[in-house]
Amino acid sequence: MGIDKDSFYDPRQLAIVPMGFCYPGTGKSGDLPPRKECADTWRATILTELPNIQLILAIGQYAQQWHLAAQGRQTLTERVKNWQNTLQQGVLPLPHPSPRNNLWLRKNPWFEAEVVPELKRRIAQLR
Repeated sequence: MGIDKDSFYDPRQLAIVPMGFCYPGTGKSGDLPPRKECADTWRATILTELPNIQLILAIGQYAQQWHLAAQGRQTLTERVKNWQNTLQQGVLPLPHPSPRNNLWLRKNPWFEAEVVPELKRRIAQLR
């Protein structure tokens, strides 16, 4: 994102809003997916309490499905490749920053070359 730690944790500048507000538990390869009823119950309400949202980073497939549902079913790669269109809606789809996604990052070098610089540019504009 190109910001320092203090900015990242400053609630006047940035809000980290999880998809589920309930811990889903652990599965075989990490945390289980967020529970749907949690996002359905809380997410829209929380977002209405944040009236100055200028950019949403939809990180991971669950956030992307929620914020970009009108685009229909797409893979994470398809959504992230379509970043220029979704950015016009104020949503930038990103892969989850998990070490498990290192293979995805290696297979998709366009992400680091195109999307990351645009993310940093947009964040700098908002500051």
